[in-house]
Amino acid sequence: MSELPHVTLMRRAIALAGNAPDLPFGAVIVDRGTGEVVAEGWNRTALNPTWHGEIDAINHLPTATAGRRLALYTTAEPCPMCMGAILWSGIEAVVFGTSIRTLQRQGWRQIDILADEIARRNPAWKCEVLGGVLEAECDALFVAARQNAVRSPESP
Repeated sequence: MSELPHVTLMRRAIALAGNAPDLPFGAVIVDRGTGEVVAEGWNRTALNPTWHGEIDAINHLPTATAGRRLALYTTAEPCPMCMGAILWSGIEAVVFGTSIRTLQRQGWRQIDILADEIARRNPAWKCEVLGGVLEAECDALFVAARQNAVRSPESP
């Protein structure tokens, strides 16, 4: 995965997370060969509980992705639902900032199944998983969101 500019692409995912600061899950899908951004997304669970940032980006993928080698950058490690959708979409690599375990320690509800376990346990698909890219910056997004939720009387 070293052929892609991880920091630049993660910064784009962080910027997209700004569209939903209370749920700062931003995602970018790129063509691994060209580095071209082919889809972007952010958390829209206020509209639909399954509309995570990764799902939003996958839903924005153009139909003509056959033959393209895709990578997804996301501010947080994909949950099992998102990781399943990533595999079904043929995405070959996932790069994330904050881990599921860090989110759990911060008080976020997370299913305790890690992305690399899902990737390993599905031999029909090959998907590399790399965590910790701009981890401190991504962690700060989620800390700020939790602090904002504590101050808000409408927090979940």
